[in-house]
Amino acid sequence: MLCLCFLFVILHAVSSEENLPSHAPNIVLILTDDQDKILGGMTPMVKVKELLQNEGTTFTNMFTPTPLCCPSRSSILTGRYSHNHNTVNNSISGNCASLSWQNSAEKETFAVFAHNAKYKTYFAGKYLNQYGKKAAGGPSHVPPGWSDWFGLVGNSKYYNFTVSDNGAVVTHGDVYHSDYLTDLLTNRSVKNIHKHHENHVDQPFLMMISTPAPHSPWNATPQYEGKFLNLSAPRDGSFNKDGKNKHWLLRQAKNPMAEDSISYLDNAFRKRWQTLLSVDDLVAKVVTALNDTGQLDNTYIIYTSDNGYHLGQFSLPIDKRQLYEFDLRIPFIVRGPGVSKNVTRVEPLVNIDIAPTIADIANGGEGKFPASMDGVSLLPLFNSDKKPKWRTDFLVEYDGEGSNNPPPGCTGIGAGVSQCFPDCVCEDAFNNTYSCVRTLDTLNKVDLMYCEFTDSETFVELYNHTTDPHQLNNIRSTVDPQVLGKMNQRLIALGDCSGTTCRSTLPPKLTFEPVQVLHRSLEFLKSTVHGIFSNLFSNQDNTL
Repeated sequence: MLCLCFLFVILHAVSSEENLPSHAPNIVLILTDDQDKILGGMTPMVKVKELLQNEGTTFTNMFTPTPLCCPSRSSILTGRYSHNHNTVNNSISGNCASLSWQNSAEKETFAVFAHNAKYKTYFAGKYLNQYGKKAAGGPSHVPPGWSDWFGLVGNSKYYNFTVSDNGAVVTHGDVYHSDYLTDLLTNRSVKNIHKHHENHVDQPFLMMISTPAPHSPWNATPQYEGKFLNLSAPRDGSFNKDGKNKHWLLRQAKNPMAEDSISYLDNAFRKRWQTLLSVDDLVAKVVTALNDTGQLDNTYIIYTSDNGYHLGQFSLPIDKRQLYEFDLRIPFIVRGPGVSKNVTRVEPLVNIDIAPTIADIANGGEGKFPASMDGVSLLPLFNSDKKPKWRTDFLVEYDGEGSNNPPPGCTGIGAGVSQCFPDCVCEDAFNNTYSCVRTLDTLNKVDLMYCEFTDSETFVELYNHTTDPHQLNNIRSTVDPQVLGKMNQRLIALGDCSGTTCRSTLPPKLTFEPVQVLHRSLEFLKSTVHGIFSNLFSNQDNTL
């Protein structure tokens, strides 16, 4: 009888445990700053490869819709294109962390939705470039939706910075063990993981860790300062190439590059990799903390960057802000419950998909996310057995950022430009303003980029990535003008889209006659362009 009673107790306990509601999954978003994909930016990340790539899914076609920190981060937070969250560059006047942003888009970030879904939310690191500045309300402002806030005031730094610790101002100096920002973010995140497990075990959490690396000023930790000293930036592709068939800002770059510019960018390349080693450590320690607290298997870990980077491409020494692959492509890796392991996927993603994905996870994973978001949940792609219909094109847009004063030390260059690096090559300007439609149909092998500039030239650039992966040849003058007209129509539609209209595909009946190459001397283009555009507009049944 005693044995039967004991058996009943055990069975009852097992039955009750099985009937307990499963905990909603945790979410950890790790965001780096300026980490490229094209120039080997993931190469130093040995621990990321072991702990995230091998244990999850890597997406090879992830893009930023605006290749600059603040507008890109605003897109990550809101799931909206720049023309819908209205942050266009890194300045207050460009709506970066402005009071207007705080009174509108900031109230509808993924943090707010996760918090409303009863998630505990933690933020640590760089937020938006102007965050905490006086014109942006100062560091006492804690963005809505975050339960615990540790936000860097201003742009990326490693030493001598100020943070808002839940609204309280804390300053740090230049002592490695107490002040190095990447390590501070690591330690705080690990502490919060353990603290959450101890105090909020029944509550899921969202954690966003936003590192300064590999953004300038490229201060590596002492143990990593001697790494990669014999390396140089890659010399292939468009490195040190003339931008003669591109818009005016590319044409002003000095070609061939001066030796001091090349030396500068090589040094930047090495230092960027050095700073990334601390991010690699961060990932390992976060994974270890999750494993030690028994939360790893129920946690989605998302790893990505805000934009890419260039180092000598088309003779531009260092920066981002351009419409080319090196600035647009970013890493994107996910591991977590139900995510296929050691898998690579090629569907085109945009960072506006991150917010709806987080909202979808927080809402139970049934495809529900706010209609105000322009992106789409990526959950259907996390299982490699699933082959959902997916987008084939998306928008890229940027409003140039210039200065009202000529760059100091640069004779012959007037006002209006900015980011003038070695040898007075300027990387941005007020009229470096463009919008593009990027078409990437991996099934039909269509890979195009069509861009229009809002400048005195009304310049147009068109690239066929299938035959020209480095965007060396602008083919806008070699194709039928009707083709450019059709691309223009799609660009206009995407440029005005909002919410569900951003997630729609091309109109089913949008077709045209096969492409004619205008310059018969370029006969090699005829078959290529004909196939590209015929496939592009004759297969219009693709959906998100």
